[in-house]
Amino acid sequence: MNLHRLCATSDLADPGSRGFSLMLDSGPLNLFVVHRGGQFHAWRNSCPHRGTPLDWNPDEFLDDEGEHIVCATHGALFDIENGICLMGPCSGQGLSPLKVLEENGELFLEVDPD
Repeated sequence: MNLHRLCATSDLADPGSRGFSLMLDSGPLNLFVVHRGGQFHAWRNSCPHRGTPLDWNPDEFLDDEGEHIVCATHGALFDIENGICLMGPCSGQGLSPLKVLEENGELFLEVDPD
């Protein structure tokens, strides 16, 4: 397993979100992390409906209440904890999860070696 540092945990408000672009051995990876209720959840930044990024403005992945992930293209709403689309054209589909690790106030992406 490879760890890639994303940010300090204090850099993400609760609730809050932030996008990241990494260059991995397997190629580029665009992802975002949501911090809510003291938990961190990471997802590929790609809508299951069209494959478009979920954010139009940098780091804006949540609805106004901070309760759901929202796709800026379609307005689809996704559950923060499991990534399932609750409403929108991709209803029932889900975001692609990624593994994150919180350690000593730092947030890391866990990537299995290819």
